Amino acid sequence: MPGVTGRLMLLDTASLYFRAYFGVPDSVKAPDGTPVNAVRGLLDFIDRLVKDHRPDLLVACMDADWRPQWRVDLIPSYKAHRVAEERATGPDQEEVPDTLSPQVPVIEEVLDALGIARVGVAGYEADDVIGTFTAHATGPVDIVTGDRDLYQLVDDARGVRVLYPLKGVGTLQMTDEAWLREKYGVDGGGYADLALLRGDPSDGLPGVPGIGEKTAAKLLAEFGDLAGIMAAVDDPKAKLTPSQRKRLDEARPYVAVAPKVVRVAGDVPLPEVDTALPKAPRDPARLDALAARWGLGGSLNRLLTTLEA
Repeated sequence: MPGVTGRLMLLDTASLYFRAYFGVPDSVKAPDGTPVNAVRGLLDFIDRLVKDHRPDLLVACMDADWRPQWRVDLIPSYKAHRVAEERATGPDQEEVPDTLSPQVPVIEEVLDALGIARVGVAGYEADDVIGTFTAHATGPVDIVTGDRDLYQLVDDARGVRVLYPLKGVGTLQMTDEAWLREKYGVDGGGYADLALLRGDPSDGLPGVPGIGEKTAAKLLAEFGDLAGIMAAVDDPKAKLTPSQRKRLDEARPYVAVAPKVVRVAGDVPLPEVDTALPKAPRDPARLDALAARWGLGGSLNRLLTTLEA
C-alpha cells in the first residue's frame, strides 16, 4: 500500500472526539452559540499528539459503520444497548449526545480542509480500518485510542503500540507487550482471546459465563490460545476444573463465532489516500471559512503552527 512508510499514527477518531466532548466544557461555542467543544478539543488533541510524537504519517480513522451487520449476525447482542434508532437501510443510529452529533460533520470538514487523511469504509468500524493500516505498515505504528479492544494489535517486534489517553492526550499510557503481560498476563496476540472469554458489557459481548479476566489469563497461560483451551475441553487429562470444562463446553456456539466479532479485520478495502502529515492546509480558503463560521480560533492556529514546524 503506497504511502505507509515512516512512523504512522492512527487516530481512533470517534474515541477521541467523545473524550474531547466530555473533557471540554460546552461553553466553548461558535459565534452563533453552537457548541464546538468536541471540534476544538479534537484539534487540541491532534496538536499535542503531533508535538509530542512527531509522526511522519497521520490517519484519522472513522466509523463508517459503528455496528456492522456481519458482526450483529454472528452475535445479535453486539452493541445492541447503544442503538438509538433502528434503520431499514444503512447503519442503525448510535446513541450520541444531542450537542455532539452536529459537531461530527464539522470535524470531518475541518480535517479534509487541513489535508489530514480521513478514512472510513462502508461496512466496517474504525477499529477495522486501524487494523488494516497496521497490517500494511512497514514502519512503527502508534494507535491512539481510548478503546482497549485495540490492545490486540500491540506487537513489539513490528513497533506497534497503543497510546491510551489517561488524561486528555497529555498523559498517555504507552501500551506495549511488557505492559500487557504485567497487566493481563498476555501479549497483543492473546488479548483478543482474553477479551472474548471475559466478555465486554460495553460492547454487548457476553463472554463465557463464570470465566472472568483472571481465569481467562490462567487458561491462556496453560493452554496457549483459544484453540488450545477448547481442545483441552475434549481432553479428559487436561487441567480444567469440572465447572470450567462444563462452562466452556456449553459456550461452544459463542466461542465458534466470537473470534470474528472480537478480532479487528485486517483486510478492509482501503481507498488510496495521502497519509503524509500535511505541512500546510490542503484548502486554505475553505479552512478560513470554517474557522470563521465555527470560531475555531486558537485551537486551529496552534495546530497549523505545529504542522508548519
